[in-house]
Amino acid sequence: MTTYLQRFIGLSCLLMLTLTAMASQQFKAILITETGGWHHPSITAATPAMEELAARHNFVLDRYQPGMKLTEAMLAPYDVAVFVNTTMDIFDEAEQAAFEKFIRSGKGFVGVHAASDTEYDWEWYTKMVGHMFVIHPAVQTAMIDVSDRNFPGLERWPDRLLWTDEYYEFTPAKTKGLNYLITIDESTYDPKADWGTKKGDGMGDFHPISWYHEYDGGRAFYTALGHMPEVYSDKLFLEHVYGGIYWAATGKGL
Repeated sequence: MTTYLQRFIGLSCLLMLTLTAMASQQFKAILITETGGWHHPSITAATPAMEELAARHNFVLDRYQPGMKLTEAMLAPYDVAVFVNTTMDIFDEAEQAAFEKFIRSGKGFVGVHAASDTEYDWEWYTKMVGHMFVIHPAVQTAMIDVSDRNFPGLERWPDRLLWTDEYYEFTPAKTKGLNYLITIDESTYDPKADWGTKKGDGMGDFHPISWYHEYDGGRAFYTALGHMPEVYSDKLFLEHVYGGIYWAATGKGL
């Protein structure tokens, strides 16, 4: 009897410690990597990288699994939704409505790379993202510039940085009030792209890479970096992404 009692007490203590640890985590995030079009191989690297960020910065990270449905009840516990390399149409109308209510309740959105290549026909989403993907040239090395250091995750970045990635050309801004964080110097790489039915020649003197804004009662952050699997082991990139997650989830850090 004593042995069973000791085991019961031990398990109860373990459960209490687990619940206490979960309760002490600073916020909750849901990771969405669903694709309706191109599936980036870097998703495989991004998932454990996001899990390590959650462990390092003490927040809950749950993954949205294929076959799940977004509902108000499912989203309610979370403070921020992190879209990493999502593509094309991934949500039906009911799920879109649930996500709109999630943001309007004061929650946050983080979009990484192909999150701007997602849900083109959902106007509310395109305004939340800020700019939508048009075309990209081959992966290249270029100089990127920090245009606003007054944002979490960029405090250790240099003003100008040599970076290799897939650089998106975007539509004009879908909404007003975007706050730009990082831009790319088009004179340092070849922005030309030719896909036959679609061509690109860059965006000119102002080519944004990352931005944030308050949107429809909530917060939205986006970075176009994050195409290559190797990027997800880069310390500066992960600091940049976590800064966006932290701000989108809490509104703090400015």
